Amino acid sequence: MKQYFLAPRTIERRGSFRRALYLKTGFLGAGLAAAAALATPTRAQTVAAPATTVPNPASSPATPPGAAAVPAAAAAPAPPATWASTITWGLQGDAGIQGNGDRPADGLNYGRLFDDKANTVLLNQIQATVTRPINSSATGYDFGFTLQGTFGTDARYLHYDGEFDELTTNSRYQFTVLQANALMHAPWLTAGGIDFKLGQFVTPIGYETIDPSTNPFYSHSYIFNFGPFQHTGLLAEWHVNPTLDLYGQIDTGESTTFDGGDNNGEPAGLFGIGLNNLAGGKLTLLALTHLGPENPTISVPNANSEMRYESDFIATYKATSKLTLVTELNYQHDDAFGADSYGAAQYISYALSPTWTANGRAELYRDNAGFFVFAYPGDLDSIRALKGLPNGSFTAGRATYSEFTAGLTYKPTVPHVALLAFRPEIRWDKSFSGTPAYDAGTQTGNFTFGGDVILGF
Repeated sequence: MKQYFLAPRTIERRGSFRRALYLKTGFLGAGLAAAAALATPTRAQTVAAPATTVPNPASSPATPPGAAAVPAAAAAPAPPATWASTITWGLQGDAGIQGNGDRPADGLNYGRLFDDKANTVLLNQIQATVTRPINSSATGYDFGFTLQGTFGTDARYLHYDGEFDELTTNSRYQFTVLQANALMHAPWLTAGGIDFKLGQFVTPIGYETIDPSTNPFYSHSYIFNFGPFQHTGLLAEWHVNPTLDLYGQIDTGESTTFDGGDNNGEPAGLFGIGLNNLAGGKLTLLALTHLGPENPTISVPNANSEMRYESDFIATYKATSKLTLVTELNYQHDDAFGADSYGAAQYISYALSPTWTANGRAELYRDNAGFFVFAYPGDLDSIRALKGLPNGSFTAGRATYSEFTAGLTYKPTVPHVALLAFRPEIRWDKSFSGTPAYDAGTQTGNFTFGGDVILGF
């Protein structure tokens, strides 16, 4: 989530965005757009047909002596699953608290978004989802969709500009549509085909996700907090072969929609590559870059010609059945303000048992102009910053941040419950540059402890 409240200033024009986008992305042009362009970043799982029940001979009545054995009647084949029968729905809640022994005067855990309120119980999300996933391995066409909305404190940072503005109230608890898209698998070009996603969707960039159930911790990395969250547009993934996936996307930018819902007048795009099944199936690599104007024209007059580049690289190595290592590297640049950020995070997860997992994260994040890392104390500060309107957001300025987080994930099996997870954690944030970013701008370091509970049906 970026800040945009800075006052307008005269900026040297660096050329048309459209020309830059076409030159830099190549396959985002008409060729791939017409042939198969842009791809979906997440492969949906195939919904299996109900298994056929076969009688157990040991439980059948004994054959009378001397009687000929009568062959068991063959079980009727299960009818194929209908498209409608593969639609699923889910309801998931997430609530937590992040204790801060400094008791900061402004009540904020600086450098955080979703867990930014210190010593306060937060109902982060009540998330409702209706979806019909597609089968990325299908030999023919397959169609699906996703509708997802969320209510809670996380929604303060997840609004699309210009969408449901009347529901964006001055309250800590808000509602937003998170995803609304159509899905299609097309058997084009190669055996693996191309997966498409059209509409509104969460970004494919980054290791951590908005959905808490797929993250190792309650708190998020700097890389996640101050990168893109959502897009409106067309996304696609071309499965060239079992090892190689190519990604492409065209969209309206970060957390924007169309016309009055876009804070500038130019499109954005994404391209990248995924490598699967390396090192004997243990290693996967994903490199994606999103680029386009992101600043609002209200505060940056030349915003339409000022590019922002966001690149992310993830290496996931499944060392053993219990040990997983993930390395994430991130770089961002904003032309309008000459700002750069550099991030690196290392994750380690070890399955202690079927229900317990130990997790660790170490991160270093450099914000060289005090442009990317911001705090939003007001409930509407984030969406007002996105629009380029006056707001109360603030930054600690140029700094090199670090955080070290350790925690446990406990997932017991509970009847009639799809997911129950507890994630306690401890975290130490430190400004290596000596910037007093924490405890209302009085400390260079900050210790927090807390966690959350996730319940899904």
